Amino acid sequence: MNDVYQGTRTLLLDEIQNIPGWELLANLLARQGYDLYITGSNAYLLSKELATHLTGRHTVTTIFPFSFREFLQMKTGEHTIRDYQSFLEEYCQNGGFPEPLMVALERKDYLVRLFDPVLYKDIIRRYRVRLPHGLGDLAQHLCSTISSEYSYHGLSKITGTLNDRTIRKYLDYLEESFLFFSIPRFSHKMKIQIVSKKTYSIDKGFITSKGFSFSKNQGSHYENIVAIVLREQELLGRIRLYYWKNAEQEEVDFVIQKNRQVTLLIQVCTSISDEKTKFREVRALLKASRELQCANIFVLTLQEDRESKEEWFGMQGVIRYMPLWKWLLREPDIQE
Repeated sequence: MNDVYQGTRTLLLDEIQNIPGWELLANLLARQGYDLYITGSNAYLLSKELATHLTGRHTVTTIFPFSFREFLQMKTGEHTIRDYQSFLEEYCQNGGFPEPLMVALERKDYLVRLFDPVLYKDIIRRYRVRLPHGLGDLAQHLCSTISSEYSYHGLSKITGTLNDRTIRKYLDYLEESFLFFSIPRFSHKMKIQIVSKKTYSIDKGFITSKGFSFSKNQGSHYENIVAIVLREQELLGRIRLYYWKNAEQEEVDFVIQKNRQVTLLIQVCTSISDEKTKFREVRALLKASRELQCANIFVLTLQEDRESKEEWFGMQGVIRYMPLWKWLLREPDIQE
């Protein structure tokens, strides 16, 4: 190998998990002193084999598509508030995969070509999925109902199987391949956390390319952008991420927990100009604030930028209203 690569001691191994016994080669090369960079699109296979054969001698890094902050680095010049709002809409529509943002490509076709091979090669072929069309229908359904709470029984109708365990495996496959991720419902009962979850796409571009409608519920698309930011923080070990829902079906989009303490509540919506919308969103926040003993409350909208003391039926709290684009430009760590 030294003869072929002229003495280099650094090797990049891409998608090597598709080759049987790859981990033995990686282990041998590591023992011989090579610096290895192993990249792949399946989190489970890589982490499982690396943990077995390279224990204590490897570091795992998860690379996300461009964040909104990184997306803005391609926009030169001075920007107004209106510019930031326009850039957010562009980012929400296109997503953060770098290539179609930097070269002349048809974005939707590119993302479909990226999504479908992962689905059919990395999942269906690798795991020998018996109902490939069912898995494809499930993936498209998730893109079209993003940020919605799901049940295994409900999803079984999409895939054509009545086996909840099969549905659970399908969802695991989709998450391991970095197409989707799930957030559990906040509860002190582990059973509720396991059964009650909401799902999000790893990139907004997949939703607009594979989903049925972009404008049907734009608030859920903004919610997905926030979910990606928070999910990255969770993978870095900085927070635990949940959503909150009570018996009256009132909901708070994100519950952030640090060191076993709930430190932040976030609600995402396009606007609170409608009194019914404001009442629904604020009431849920104040109830969650009281139940979870958390006074740090945010509402992310498109334009609101103020702090306000809110009171509803004896419940009160100070809520920070902030434009989504401004929140996305804050420091990556979740501020308390």
